[in-house]
Amino acid sequence: MIIAEIRELLFKKQDIKYRGFQSKLIPGVGDDSFIGVRTPELRKLAKEISKRADIDLFLNDLPHQYFDENQLHAFILSGIKDYDSCLEKVERFLPYVDNWATCDQMSPKVFKKHKKELLKSIRTWIASEETYTIRFGIKMLMEHFLDDDFDPLYPEMVAKLRSEEYYVNMMIAWYFATALAKQYESILPFIEEKRLADWTHKKTIQKAVESYRISPEQKDYLKSLKVKN
Repeated sequence: MIIAEIRELLFKKQDIKYRGFQSKLIPGVGDDSFIGVRTPELRKLAKEISKRADIDLFLNDLPHQYFDENQLHAFILSGIKDYDSCLEKVERFLPYVDNWATCDQMSPKVFKKHKKELLKSIRTWIASEETYTIRFGIKMLMEHFLDDDFDPLYPEMVAKLRSEEYYVNMMIAWYFATALAKQYESILPFIEEKRLADWTHKKTIQKAVESYRISPEQKDYLKSLKVKN
């Protein structure tokens, strides 16, 4: 079976030292869930096995036992060229995404060619109650709708979110810091008017100040907008 074959291949590429390092970076996932395969190896394997006729047997075998299998799954989905097929498989996988790394590695290339349809899904994902589904929705909004397709209504969607989840709030901050770099004049009022939760407001400014894409003058002004305790 392809599932057993893939697991065997992953263990052949195992790096024990990397497994220990990786498990410390990704809290919430048990240490015994890591095989320890490096990302370039996973990407390479994803390209090799994605063309197999029986690949859906692996993709439908959810939940996966290992973190590395989830990573491989994310990379396979990222390369699917048919939008409808890709979206259907992403929707099926999202409920099983249980960590920031798998969420953030999943970035289907075909999505950029179908932004109108994608936006409908993004609205649904952001309205979810699942941490990494929300995070993925914000990430897709950040990746695909901060340049030529930007609309001030999109940051409004993100600004309205309130969550107790660290990985949701970190993504909100990442979104607004990136948005400041790309759409400074449109995004600045969100910071000036303190329309984000206090923690997210502070983290947004911190990340923006660390960005090389924001001018020194802009950074100085953003620092002046920090929430005072």
